[in-house]
Amino acid sequence: MVAHSDPLTHQIEELNLIKCSVLPDELFSFVLDADRWSSLLDNYLDSALGETSAWPESLSNARFEVKVEQAKLWFEVDVPRAYPLGVSQGKNVPVVSVKCEDVGREEQERWQRIVETKWKEVIQSEDAQYPLHVLIYLHLLPELHAAQEFSVVSQPTNDRSYAISDTGPSSHPPSSTIYHVLFTSHHLISPQKRRSLHQWSTSLSLTGFAKLGYPGVIYAEGPRENLEEFVANVKAMQWLALRLRFIEPLPKEIQAVNPGERRWVEFEKVGEVVQEMRRLRRKQYVLEMGIGSVGAGVAK
Repeated sequence: MVAHSDPLTHQIEELNLIKCSVLPDELFSFVLDADRWSSLLDNYLDSALGETSAWPESLSNARFEVKVEQAKLWFEVDVPRAYPLGVSQGKNVPVVSVKCEDVGREEQERWQRIVETKWKEVIQSEDAQYPLHVLIYLHLLPELHAAQEFSVVSQPTNDRSYAISDTGPSSHPPSSTIYHVLFTSHHLISPQKRRSLHQWSTSLSLTGFAKLGYPGVIYAEGPRENLEEFVANVKAMQWLALRLRFIEPLPKEIQAVNPGERRWVEFEKVGEVVQEMRRLRRKQYVLEMGIGSVGAGVAK
């Protein structure tokens, strides 16, 4: 992980990134020294803070909350002053507490375990330059949105093995027919689109990936009814040169390479897309579309 030698500079940049990533139905607010921290974020682009800037006198450590409107559960984050120095070695790790109202204790503890598990995944990623942002933006808030959709965050549970992917029946009962779909677009950069794709994959029980940057690629598989809703959601967003390459039944001989694996991932390189499709024994589906073939990008 590459980080500034000055923790304050890094924290201001990462907090600003979190603040700018929240969606309209999400809330970001400081708990301590709210006015001073808000001012630092508002002015950080024009700030004279340098790599050797000292921590301002009497400024508290950063403590903030992230919430989803109407949810009875939210996250409070306490950031050590020295973060992110040594964080990959387990030092100066932010404390993410699960806060709630009218939520059972076991449900709260389950969410705390989710936080710990997701943090381990993030910190093990070599590209996690802003691990706290990745944790909140790509993991915790999407999980909370998905749980809220099924009213899980307001219902206590006695099942200690309860997982976020088991939040209850979908509004579209899975059929026995598995379909898959491939989209390409001029680009895929928007944080809101990335968040929406991740959220839909969770709520609709889909597996797949998005390739970011230029060009954009979206691939997903799952029950036909759920996948059709996913396709409709994707089409409803504004895109430049979005093309639905196919939506069709997935041959049984290449289904469920890893039956217990359900995930949504993001890639930044076309080569990573080809590697993933090779792992799934579906490489021909992208090569036939000109994705990853020698001398070709995404066919226009």
